[in-house]
Amino acid sequence: MNNAEIRAALDTSVVMRLLTGQSQDLSKVARRFLAEIEAAGAKVFVSHLVVLEAYYACQHHYGMPKADVLRGLHLLLSLPTFLVHPVLLPLLATDGLATAKPGFLDRLIHSEAQSARLPLVTFEKAATRLPDTQILKVSESAE
Repeated sequence: MNNAEIRAALDTSVVMRLLTGQSQDLSKVARRFLAEIEAAGAKVFVSHLVVLEAYYACQHHYGMPKADVLRGLHLLLSLPTFLVHPVLLPLLATDGLATAKPGFLDRLIHSEAQSARLPLVTFEKAATRLPDTQILKVSESAE
């Protein structure tokens, strides 16, 4: 696929309307826009930042359970009109992701590092469960 086929990058406000259906007026406009893109055979890009902002907004502003948000994001972003980073959809499909340690955000950061063929360096102890991760530790001599 070439860049000419990508018509737009969606902001969180549009993704939120597609996910939640609220407000009804804005949701209708967002769906209409997406239908026009689809009818043209084009795609829209959704960045990791937009996905993460929507992930948190659905939970904190709409009271949606984490598992429902992850499932909704996966269903929406799996539609052929959406273009996302290749690591995102497999990550969203991970069994038990809503309660996994490390969680979705840390796994997304890790997957980006992996796709760049870089180790992830972190202080997060739960990240030891992820491959090619280095945990920084405070040594007693550094204190």
